[in-house]
Amino acid sequence: MLRVVEACAVRIRWRLRPSSKRRLLNDILFLCTGLRPVVLVDYGGIMPQLQENLCSLLHHARQETRILNPLRVMVINDMLYLIHVKGLAEHASPKARSQHQLAFVDLEKSCCELVTNTEENNTVLELVSIQDRFAAKFPIDLDVDMPITQPGITKQMSGLPEKTIDAESTDNDVDNRTLLVIDLSAFLEAAQIALPSLNGWLLGYPVTYLFCNGSAEAAIQNLSKHSLHIYRVYVCGSCQPGAKQSEEELMSFSAPCGMSTKRDEEPWIISFIARMSEKLRQCNQVWASMRLEVEVFQSQSQVLVL
Repeated sequence: MLRVVEACAVRIRWRLRPSSKRRLLNDILFLCTGLRPVVLVDYGGIMPQLQENLCSLLHHARQETRILNPLRVMVINDMLYLIHVKGLAEHASPKARSQHQLAFVDLEKSCCELVTNTEENNTVLELVSIQDRFAAKFPIDLDVDMPITQPGITKQMSGLPEKTIDAESTDNDVDNRTLLVIDLSAFLEAAQIALPSLNGWLLGYPVTYLFCNGSAEAAIQNLSKHSLHIYRVYVCGSCQPGAKQSEEELMSFSAPCGMSTKRDEEPWIISFIARMSEKLRQCNQVWASMRLEVEVFQSQSQVLVL
């Protein structure tokens, strides 16, 4: 699958830096093996060219391997995401949300305490409302295995010369690439919650910072007064005997030191690691192990680490 993706990136002339290409391949692998439901694509260029390249890449790669069928490009305002629609459906389902309670930090109030009365916090209630809309948009029984390309127009990559891809693009190709895009900007048109707060949940972090659009500047200043614990999760791939194992960063997130004094022994991080370990176990033919690293990020004015 990764060889197909890499070959298609070359075919569409997407000139990625080595670090960006590695992130893209890792992110696709994380999505397809169930470790993450959503990744933020903040590398590989700027909009709208980034969206066009990503859609073109998926369009061609999906014709070579069905494992990529559940992948879509999601847009929220000016942010671009790569999603696994089945993974996002499970992530957004009421059952999963009830089982995996998030740790909320209200940046408009105290950065050193978790929100305990979530039913009385308006920002939490709005987040729950948006989560319900995601659950309705991505039902558990959504069929993602049907190919988007129509019969008769699929070209095998092996028989398509590199120099003729652009020239041989058809209206059907453009339509198929358009179908790969899910624009959910309307979800937040009237919302007060800031997009970084929604991202905390979307990207699968166990800690979510809460603040509204009108309070963004105050939230940044409030958080910048506190030192943070940076949690980095690494995964190690399975390999053949004698081969060198490679460790990749799965994700990183932060928590104020005042509410994470126990570092990796906080209840919410223990629950998170247990959940991620189970995901690794379900795909042990690809992943061998996981490691958590915690470091202290000293307070710096005007720095926001989400």
